[in-house]
Amino acid sequence: MKRKIQKIISLGVLLAPFSVMAQFQPPTGGNLPQGSIFNIIRGVMLWALGLLGFFAVIGFVISGIMYLVAAGDEEQQKKAKKAMYYSITGVIVGLIGLVVIYAVQKMLGAQSQF
Repeated sequence: MKRKIQKIISLGVLLAPFSVMAQFQPPTGGNLPQGSIFNIIRGVMLWALGLLGFFAVIGFVISGIMYLVAAGDEEQQKKAKKAMYYSITGVIVGLIGLVVIYAVQKMLGAQSQF
């Protein structure tokens, strides 16, 4: 009796996904993006670069405040200079990424003007 129950349960577990698939309705364009793959990737990259630039500028401001608050302590000034260097590097990387995106877009012919 116990084996029969186990077989029935295992059969039900195996067939459960099929019963769910029987009720599947394909999406009718509600939340799906309507653009091309290039425009979707471009949008994601621009969003990521904007986020990177935002955090780099915030880091630049924080490192500037750290430098002002150091008040002559050389160790704190070194930390602030290092943080400022990394923040400036982040801004430069973000700008280079933006230029690369527009250059690739121009080379692929997806845009008529640079």
